[in-house]
Amino acid sequence: MSDLPKIVYFGSDAICLPGLEYLRLHCRERCELHAVVSQPDRPQGRGRKLQANPVAAWAKANDIELLQPDKPGRELAEWMAAEQVRLALVMAYGHFLPKAVREAPMHGMLNFHGSLLPQYRGASPVETALAEGEAETGVCLMAVAKEMDAGAVADCERVAITAEDTGPSLRAKIGDAVVPLIQRQLDAMLCGQLDWTEQDAGAATFCRKIGKEDGGLDFSLPARRLHCRMRAFTPWPGAYFDHEDHRIKVGRAEWDNAATSAVPGTVLKAGDSLTVATGEGRLRLLELQRAGGRMLPTSDFLRGYPIAEGQILKGGKVTPLLRKQP
Repeated sequence: MSDLPKIVYFGSDAICLPGLEYLRLHCRERCELHAVVSQPDRPQGRGRKLQANPVAAWAKANDIELLQPDKPGRELAEWMAAEQVRLALVMAYGHFLPKAVREAPMHGMLNFHGSLLPQYRGASPVETALAEGEAETGVCLMAVAKEMDAGAVADCERVAITAEDTGPSLRAKIGDAVVPLIQRQLDAMLCGQLDWTEQDAGAATFCRKIGKEDGGLDFSLPARRLHCRMRAFTPWPGAYFDHEDHRIKVGRAEWDNAATSAVPGTVLKAGDSLTVATGEGRLRLLELQRAGGRMLPTSDFLRGYPIAEGQILKGGKVTPLLRKQP
């Protein structure tokens, strides 16, 4: 039986995997990845068969003890205390963690949060930073507090957002950025000797959970902003507009700042692309899809479903992703 300090990792999303792999492969002489706590298996797909989330599947594949409580509570806290767990780490777990669980490990619980705090506290920091057109984001190593994402910060790893990034590619970068935080801070984490900086609560912003309706293209927005949202919401909820009685999904797109006096949503050109006027600039829709059909290059799509120049497309009405209060 190992005498190394024990770590328990709480997580459910693939964004956790780079950090977990680093702990398993490169930290085995400094600590023991004792267990993983993850969401229960859920029915997925057309057959609605029970399927493990990426973290649970990883734990099973690597013979690491896996706990999947419906709700983490006193029983889990008592187990961690009995196992003499030194430290708990959490990222993208998906459950509220009560005080008894947070305080059960000897040195408590630390969170990897996917933003540069105090900005983008809340449920969707990665996608919202991309949708809002930020040039940079990152991961903060922070203390877990009762108030959402309000704990003190020990370290941050910055991540550049490029013009090619989508939601999945940026999430992959955020997952990778956890590794240098572990490299720099593992010894201090295990000893409970991190140096903390309190957040500036007055500078905090809060992002909400993203919903299906956020995929609607509000053409009154600037083209650049629409393009950022489309990249952020790939593959879900995607992007769409309504034409007559049909909802049309949008795949790839480009934008420019060319001035136009047309009403936002007006089709300026229909050919190899569908060029649409926006609140500022133009959005060129390069791939389109009807319900039940395949995503097609716009030129092929328009041969089977014509959309005329001068028509006005109906998009969604944007609900702000960010707010100053939780």
